[in-house]
Amino acid sequence: MSDAAIQTILFDIDGTLLVTGGAGAVAWQRAFRELYRVDADIEEHTHAGMTDPEIAEIVFREVIGRDGTEAERTEAIGVYLSHLEDAVRESGGYRVMPGIEALLPRLAAAGTLLGIVTGNIEPAAQIKLARGGLNRFFAFGGYGSDSRDRTELTRKALERGAAVAGAAVDPATAIAVGDTPRDVAAGHGAGIRVAGVATGSYTVEQLREAGADWALNSVEDDFPA
Repeated sequence: MSDAAIQTILFDIDGTLLVTGGAGAVAWQRAFRELYRVDADIEEHTHAGMTDPEIAEIVFREVIGRDGTEAERTEAIGVYLSHLEDAVRESGGYRVMPGIEALLPRLAAAGTLLGIVTGNIEPAAQIKLARGGLNRFFAFGGYGSDSRDRTELTRKALERGAAVAGAAVDPATAIAVGDTPRDVAAGHGAGIRVAGVATGSYTVEQLREAGADWALNSVEDDFPA
């Protein structure tokens, strides 16, 4: 493992920075009910770490029973987004993960470059972060609206981080933080180390088995920066 000081950190959102208490699933359900008069239980058809475009494709295939066209999937994502703010605001289960509210100001004060890497499309990411007052810490990110491939959107986040910093981000000094094996694979695919946090659906052991460079119970547990 590299001993280089960590200067750039990319955080996943759902299960890592916060949980919405199912607000995303509610918004997707409302969207497909509005458009197609069907009930779409997202949790039955998707897995943690999927991008929003992937979710739209799967719901069309498994709930509607056909592959939606690109225009239909785009419309579904737009209607989902129109319901998301209300769903997040109404959620009784929304919470910021343990240690995050203390960690982010500390990292920002130390001059660490902080970004987002998430399967959410960018407007959805901002809505989810806003309720917890977390979006003020992040000047850039890679989003599901950039790519359905998490490795590619992680690379996009690093590119945008370089634009913010005014210099290329050295992969040896950058890490990603996420709660799923998909986050681990994406970070490694983009050439950076990954801290896996067991604050979502996966255990410390599962994250370690997935290859996380650090496998932690939460960011309060010996966070590497």
